[in-house]
Amino acid sequence: MAQSLSSFTDLIRSAEHSAVHLEMRDAYAVPDEDAGFAAWRRGRLLDPDDRESWWGPWHDVVRESVTRGVRMRRARIVSEPHSEYIRYEHSFTFTNVAAGEEVRWLPRRSASGLALPGNDFWMFDGKLVQFNVFDGEGRWVHTDHTEDRDTLALCARAFRAVWERATPHDAYLL
Repeated sequence: MAQSLSSFTDLIRSAEHSAVHLEMRDAYAVPDEDAGFAAWRRGRLLDPDDRESWWGPWHDVVRESVTRGVRMRRARIVSEPHSEYIRYEHSFTFTNVAAGEEVRWLPRRSASGLALPGNDFWMFDGKLVQFNVFDGEGRWVHTDHTEDRDTLALCARAFRAVWERATPHDAYLL
């Protein structure tokens, strides 16, 4: 059973200064995205000028957080050539940016010298890390939380190193 959107939204809303997200998989099997992924495969692209057609609850949470001073950053480590899922994800990332997230992309070959945690994570204000654990097919398995200082330090260093090497979304072309 996945973490509820409301409990995750509460974590985002509790952030005072920063929320950072490191994604390291080339595919995710997220049930909520199945319809969008299928439509994208059939050629449907989101229209940046038709905000009403793509703006949703996540964008509201991001906008609300950014408006109250929280810096939200997302870094993605991706293989090249890109998986089909990454191409799909890239096609709608402009929506994250429009909501106020900063997003960067790092080719996996550029991450080889970095010490990275074993799972994707969110870190809130440098005080709490939420690891999202997925199975080999990209399905969410469970979520772990920690306030362990060593783990926080590892995640902060990893995110900072990825962020410094990564390319901003608007400049990362597929």
